[in-house]
Amino acid sequence: MGNLKNITVIPARARIGNTVKADDTPKLRVAAYCRVSTDSEEQATSYEAQVDHYTNYIKGNSDWELAGIYADDGITGTNTKKRDEFNRMIEDCMEGKIDMVITKSISRFARNTLDCLKYIRQLKDKNIPVFFEKENINSMDSKGEIMLTIMASLAQQESQSLSQNVKLGFQFRYQQGEVQVNHNRFLGYTKNENKRLVIVPEESEIVKRIYREYLEGASLLQIARGLEADGILTAANKRKWRPETLKKILQNEKYIGDALLQKTYTVDFLSKKRVVNNGIVPQYYVENSHEPIIPREIFMQVQEEMVRRANLQVGKSGKRRVYSSKYALSSIVYCGECGDIYRRVHWNNRGCKSIVWRCVSRLEEKGSDCSSRTINETTLQEAVVKAINEVLGSKDTFLPVLQENIAAVLNEDNDQTTQEIECRLNELQQELLRLVNAKADYQKVADEIYRLRELKQNILAENAEREGRRERIADMTEFLNAQSYELEEYDEQLVRRLIEKITVFDEKLTVEFKSGVELDIKI
Repeated sequence: MGNLKNITVIPARARIGNTVKADDTPKLRVAAYCRVSTDSEEQATSYEAQVDHYTNYIKGNSDWELAGIYADDGITGTNTKKRDEFNRMIEDCMEGKIDMVITKSISRFARNTLDCLKYIRQLKDKNIPVFFEKENINSMDSKGEIMLTIMASLAQQESQSLSQNVKLGFQFRYQQGEVQVNHNRFLGYTKNENKRLVIVPEESEIVKRIYREYLEGASLLQIARGLEADGILTAANKRKWRPETLKKILQNEKYIGDALLQKTYTVDFLSKKRVVNNGIVPQYYVENSHEPIIPREIFMQVQEEMVRRANLQVGKSGKRRVYSSKYALSSIVYCGECGDIYRRVHWNNRGCKSIVWRCVSRLEEKGSDCSSRTINETTLQEAVVKAINEVLGSKDTFLPVLQENIAAVLNEDNDQTTQEIECRLNELQQELLRLVNAKADYQKVADEIYRLRELKQNILAENAEREGRRERIADMTEFLNAQSYELEEYDEQLVRRLIEKITVFDEKLTVEFKSGVELDIKI
């Protein structure tokens, strides 16, 4: 036999309702709560019958006076949110208008044990008893206390049992790598008849566009405005795209065919509240669980770019600057003296209006010791065009160098290492499941899994960075091969595509191309 529970009966408090009982106490204000039939023919008579019953019942006690009869229909009674009369009665109790509540039975008063317990306790804190006619129980007397204790135990067992069943079901599905996702609000995927994630082609193109535009330098807001302008709807069929939604899309590992399961967990089985899982309960990372939309390297590049934008620390002071993508030159023009970023400014010098780029430390910091030059936008743009044209004019020199660079990048491959780590991780996963099921200590295995996962993530990040370099060199090569004539004017899109960074000095600009080529242009 299991351990018997100790039940301590706590006597009812002397105070009842909102009044202390004494010989000269005014009458108790008693309210009745009932749920009436929803049948249209019976409803009127049922309501009238219950009103008569409770009116007579309350008036039959000389110490009571009627505080009101509250009645909900049968359907809304199943949901507390829609039980207007019930909620009104509870509010009146909280405001001190009622001293006692009478109802036919526990089942009529609340939709379930947990619900009943919640409201009885709420009223009990206000010293308001609830009397259940059918069970002949008063929540404030000793019999009621025992009933409450038993109810609490039942409610906890019911809820815990249900919660455990759900949790075990999830754990089993997680261990099998089954992905739980609301595919109706998941852009790019739906579920087939076998409950597997499958790509929705037209939606996947939207996802690819979001990733592509982000890597091309667009801000989340710019991407959102572009999607709205093209009449593209969100996964929830809304016209407005929020930057937060786009950020989640850019961070969702499901787009590379992986799935991180149990991102949140239930913190309390009574409240059903879910919170973000920060390592409190196990998570399951399933690789290649479904067909990817985004190549793994592109995904990793996006994560790196996100970190770069969030930590745009510049200058000797190391101050953080907000990433801007309004212009192609935003966030890529830097001060050669203090290292801070240059910003586009509308200048009005003695009535002469012009657009210039100037070091932010000179703009924002009083007494800045930076004496870097202010450069006219036209001069800056002409210098960039000149740099691109110089590369075009010397393509016979640059193309072989770019090919050598691509070959060097490809020679740095780390695929063999990741395959070895994956094999070891698979072995450790099986060992972990065995230890968990046997209720044995699995901490060492878990620590090794964490270590190897981190090592693998670092290698993947290095591979992605390398792939990014290869793509940038290949892009420059493609441009040089395709462009047969020099540029005549500044081109925003071309600058976004080719230029990594521009550093402004007194006499020159240093232009760094994304391919690694670097040129000095006199100004």
